[in-house]
Amino acid sequence: MSQSRETTNAPLSGPPAADRAAPPPVLLPYQQRWAADRADVAVWEKSRRIGASWCDASDSVLTAAADGGMDALYIGYSEDMAREYIDDCANWARAFNRAAGAMQEILFDDTDADGEIRQIKAFRVDFASGNKVLALSSRPRSIRGKQGKVTIDEAAFHDDLAGLLKAALAMLIWGGRVRIVSSHNGEDNPFNLLVKDIRAGKLPYSLHSTTFGQALDAGLYDRVKLILGERLKQRTREEWEAAIREQYGEGAAEELDCIPRMGSGVYIPRTIVERCQRDGIPVLRYRQPLEWVLHEGRLDEARIWIRDVLAPAIEAMAREKRTCLGLDIGRTGDLWYLTAAQDQGAGRWREALNVELRRIPFDVQREILFYALDNVPLFHHIKIDARGNGQQIAEEALQQYGPGRVECVMASSSWYTANFPPYKAALEDQSYELTRGEDVIADHRRVILRNGYPAMDDGRDKGSDGEYRHGDGAVARVLMWAATRAEGEPPAGAAVAAAPGTYEPGAMAGRVRTNLFRRAA
Repeated sequence: MSQSRETTNAPLSGPPAADRAAPPPVLLPYQQRWAADRADVAVWEKSRRIGASWCDASDSVLTAAADGGMDALYIGYSEDMAREYIDDCANWARAFNRAAGAMQEILFDDTDADGEIRQIKAFRVDFASGNKVLALSSRPRSIRGKQGKVTIDEAAFHDDLAGLLKAALAMLIWGGRVRIVSSHNGEDNPFNLLVKDIRAGKLPYSLHSTTFGQALDAGLYDRVKLILGERLKQRTREEWEAAIREQYGEGAAEELDCIPRMGSGVYIPRTIVERCQRDGIPVLRYRQPLEWVLHEGRLDEARIWIRDVLAPAIEAMAREKRTCLGLDIGRTGDLWYLTAAQDQGAGRWREALNVELRRIPFDVQREILFYALDNVPLFHHIKIDARGNGQQIAEEALQQYGPGRVECVMASSSWYTANFPPYKAALEDQSYELTRGEDVIADHRRVILRNGYPAMDDGRDKGSDGEYRHGDGAVARVLMWAATRAEGEPPAGAAVAAAPGTYEPGAMAGRVRTNLFRRAA
């Protein structure tokens, strides 16, 4: 093996004055260093979105296409990652003018610890050399039977990095190479421990480290500007960097600067959330100043917002699908966050709308919640965080709609331990589709592992509205997912009558749709 060494990221000197008009090199300096590294094992701790996987794909193509080369294997943790990597390889093959076949989708047999065989979709490109690039969407144990260069992408987010490395390192015996690429995911994550061992000289691996700032110094902003052209809103590097860092908020140190977060790391990685995000799902926001609590016309104003904003969104929901909801209640410091999702069949759910309230008095919160529950199609169940501020409204909803459809949840460490794993599994297999946006990702990053169990951390992020949030959307969604498993009423495709005294939203009665099943009661 090679001796342990760390590659610095000092910018390379620029071209001579006479050559400055020449096209820039395709690979930026830090990408060139990675592609040129011939070490048996190379590790790259990196900022997000600096082109690491893209440049590794170029090396995989050259490795597989060369006479006397070898297969190149890629291990991500999602099908989307595998597909993107193989697409990059196909593009590099065309750029290098290497003879390659078309991208193929294949089914790859993976045997689990119980001996069960499951088929995983994989992607491959074959070269005239007789070698191939094979991209897999998880960590099949049968990698042990293969040989070549292997790239483990976003290693910090794999469930069993240690086991994966044991299988990959066996390839060194017959001249293979191992590449480990990742951003950080917590101080005591196995990837960070690997980086620490390399720096301490305990492992003879090559180490690369590239922060966002170093990538910018090496020309990343100029490359983005070249590609986006007039679509790039920020006109200077400083403006662009500031905008990116603001989006990441408190997570910028880990995501951009290669400084792992203290504690046990993020429980739900952003990449898992990103795969489930979809366009076209509304987030309805309503906020008022603190003094609005004394405004005499607040209920009338709220009913106008219900009529003009909330009612049309509910009307757009599919009428034939069951609806489940989750509600995290906040008053001043935290958001009031309501998520409504509809049953797509076969255990799959899709969000229909989300509601964010800031500094909204409790009587108005009640007005908005009860209107939503009266009017969403086939209201099945809602779980409400009944701690602190939420106890009164949760109790009123329980009294109004009954225990068959409302549960007041005192969210505790034991409740999170029981309910976050099924929710995370739903995201991992894309059984739950949620709205797109950086706020959603930031909320999920507040779910961490504490002493081996999922919990909410104490940090806050600045949201897209310029105000701080504390994982409110993640809490609402895990409540909603728990509601989908409730044996409530109505069952699929049916409806039940409410108890006498159905809530009517004041002045809105007769002007907006109310639930027909409740009207009949």
